[in-house]
Amino acid sequence: EVQLVESGGGLVQPGGSLRLSCAASGFTFSSYWMYWVRQAPGKGLELVSAIESGGGTTYYADSVKGRFTASRDNAKNTVDLQMNSLKPEDTAVYYCVRDPRIGDRNLGWLIFQIQNKGTDFGYWGQGTQVTVSS
Repeated sequence: EVQLVESGGGLVQPGGSLRLSCAASGFTFSSYWMYWVRQAPGKGLELVSAIESGGGTTYYADSVKGRFTASRDNAKNTVDLQMNSLKPEDTAVYYCVRDPRIGDRNLGWLIFQIQNKGTDFGYWGQGTQVTVSS
C-alpha cells in the first residue's frame, strides 16, 4: 500500500523558513517523480515543485522560484521541501504527491492533470498546514 506522510508544517512569521518532509513507503520510491502541491484557502491546487526520480531535475512554480528547494533521499525514501523567505500568500495545505506511473513527465500535462483531476491523480499524503502570519 502506498503511504505518504508529510511533516514539518506550522506557523511561521513572514520572512521565516520551514522544512517540509514526506516519508514514503509501499513502493519503489526511487522510480517515481514526486511532487509538492498546495491549496490555499478558497483557491485551487497549485503544483509547487516537481522532482525527478533520480533527483537530478526539478521544477518550481514561478511563485516560489528562488525561495523553495526540493530534494530527495532515495536511500531513506524521503522528499523534502525547504521553504525560505516565506510570505503570507504561501499559507496553504501542502501535499506530497507521487506520480501514478514510472517514466518521463511533460510539465504542461502534469500541471493540467493536477489542476483538473486533483486527488484522482496519483497518490496523495494527508497534507500539512503551513501558515505564514505575523
